Amino acid sequence: MNKNMILIAVLVVLVVVAVVQAVQLFGLKGDLAGTDLNAKSSVQPTQSGGASSGASSPANIANLPSMVGGC
Repeated sequence: MNKNMILIAVLVVLVVVAVVQAVQLFGLKGDLAGTDLNAKSSVQPTQSGGASSGASSPANIANLPSMVGGC
């Protein structure tokens, strides 16, 4: 087989995959058009800044060195 024919075949496959993904993306966009995307998350954000916040650290922090290999 000619090297150019292989390159053309690969290019055609890539274009077909791109078209299929574009069709799926537009379908997904149409499905999500009527939904409410402002749902509340159940995960509470953690504060960064360390000890200055005054909050106590979780109990599993004491076991941390043994969990990661105990350096």
